[in-house]
Amino acid sequence: MTGSGIYHHLLQPDLRMMLQEDDQLGLQEFCDALYPVVVAEVLEGIEVEEAWRVLKSCSIERQAEILEFIEPQQQIELVDAIDRTHLSKLIEAMSADDRVDLLEHLDEDRVEQVLPLIAQAERDEIRKLLSYPDDACGSIMTTEYASLPEQLTVRDALDRLRQQAPDRETIYYIFIVDEDRHLHGVITLRQLILSRPHTLLATIMRRDLVTVKVDDSVDAASRELGRFDLLALPVVDEQNRLVGIITHDDVLDLVQEEAEEDAYRQSAMEPLENSYFSTPIVTMARKRGVWLVVLSCMSLLTAAVAKSFNAVEDRHSWMAWFLPLVLGSGGNTGSQSATLIIRAMGISSLTNSERWSTLRRELMTGCLLGLTLATMVFVLLPPLFNLHIAEAGVVGSTIGVVVLLGAVTGAMLPLLVERLGWDPAVMSNPLIASISDMLATATYFLVAMFLLEFILR
Repeated sequence: MTGSGIYHHLLQPDLRMMLQEDDQLGLQEFCDALYPVVVAEVLEGIEVEEAWRVLKSCSIERQAEILEFIEPQQQIELVDAIDRTHLSKLIEAMSADDRVDLLEHLDEDRVEQVLPLIAQAERDEIRKLLSYPDDACGSIMTTEYASLPEQLTVRDALDRLRQQAPDRETIYYIFIVDEDRHLHGVITLRQLILSRPHTLLATIMRRDLVTVKVDDSVDAASRELGRFDLLALPVVDEQNRLVGIITHDDVLDLVQEEAEEDAYRQSAMEPLENSYFSTPIVTMARKRGVWLVVLSCMSLLTAAVAKSFNAVEDRHSWMAWFLPLVLGSGGNTGSQSATLIIRAMGISSLTNSERWSTLRRELMTGCLLGLTLATMVFVLLPPLFNLHIAEAGVVGSTIGVVVLLGAVTGAMLPLLVERLGWDPAVMSNPLIASISDMLATATYFLVAMFLLEFILR
């Protein structure tokens, strides 16, 4: 049982008892004493009215903290049940990036009703963050960062930092900016604590910064954070003005979300917006059914290819024995290649030279694997199945060609899909296998016709 499941099963009965007894003190203790994420997990499956009875027992700030960990679908149900005044206070209490995530899931009409009730400065900030594309760094950054001018001494910097700390998402990195917010450097809280009180920030700050542009892809920010092992990454505009930061926890959430989406797509189904048990059966069937229809159509094409060579199979009935071997060899090789290429593309963007290098490597690997498997099959089939050498040659030759085609196809299709601007993960293993099956079936019978019908006739 997962940690989430443990909390849900252990604490939810007690919570329901407190609701039944209208134990306001207990409800307040439940919200304030537990981690917000634990409260959110226990509230999963609780009716909206009862969930608000729990949440209203604590402060608006605590409500906002808990709401940030609730799944999007339940979030929408909760905010739809409150008036716009309450919702506006919740939004003001949330962190900048989380409030934007919430508003993106709400109807535009509801957003427009709520925004006028929010303070002007925060309203402008929300509109700005909402304007960025979903895959841009600006969409996940927060504007709640600590910043100081470089002319300050360490002692003065610590005094100012104490004032900023309550409203900042992180104070471990302090960014050094000028009056126009141009980014000049960064200093860590550790450096401030260890430096002498009269030292100027300009003398100890780090000037060679790792930054991303506000319109760079989120994947670029993820790679930079991981590459340099950073806790936060500054986001700048074209004039190198600091507009926000991306923290490691936001990127971690995003990476986990993308990994889950890729896992779904690699299994040939559309990603789920909510958890398995929160997704309606009809929605689940639709997301799985679309790909099953596509794969079924691919299988019908494979059957049509096999039917067109029915005469060849009638003359050589033994060929049906080894069709699963041929199909499995091509499909497995293609899935291996696709997995390797998609993984390589996820770690870093491939240049044109790397793309060609990838195809060459898969071509050579396919040749080596195909030759190895073809030789093994050619040697084993005559004694094991009492086949003629020519017949074993048909199966062995087909295996060699099919493995080579599978390696190249599995590598090319994700690269082609990325060129079209799609997620390479849509080239799922079942889809790669289906395409390989169709090619393998045609190859099998064509090789048989060529060797048995024309060459060795």
